[in-house]
Amino acid sequence: MSLSDPLGDLLTRIRNGQRSGKAVIETPASKLRESVLDVLKREGYIRGYETHVVSPGISATKVELKYAEGQPVIRVIDRVSKPGRRVYSGIKDLPKVYNGLGISILSTPRGVMSDVEARAANVGGEILARVF
Repeated sequence: MSLSDPLGDLLTRIRNGQRSGKAVIETPASKLRESVLDVLKREGYIRGYETHVVSPGISATKVELKYAEGQPVIRVIDRVSKPGRRVYSGIKDLPKVYNGLGISILSTPRGVMSDVEARAANVGGEILARVF
């Protein structure tokens, strides 16, 4: 099955998994998804993830969701740049998410990183998602 927006699919799986109270979700594996999951893990929004081979040539990623006192750690996870409308931002124009309490995930020339890391590296790029 071909997806037009694999990153949007990942974010929706995370959102739906947390709303239904699941501890682990499974998603098809890709380099972009793993890069975004790296950022979410570094920032403390998920417990972790691991990739395993389902069949030859097909891999899947299991994502361990994180909860605090029975409530999901991720309250809002939205796709900003969509296939029909890409959103780019320079470092000076990069908006803060919920007044600095949340993060934006950016695809930059130096790789996928959070807005805090992008400001420290002084690079802008495509805003993929925002998380709070």
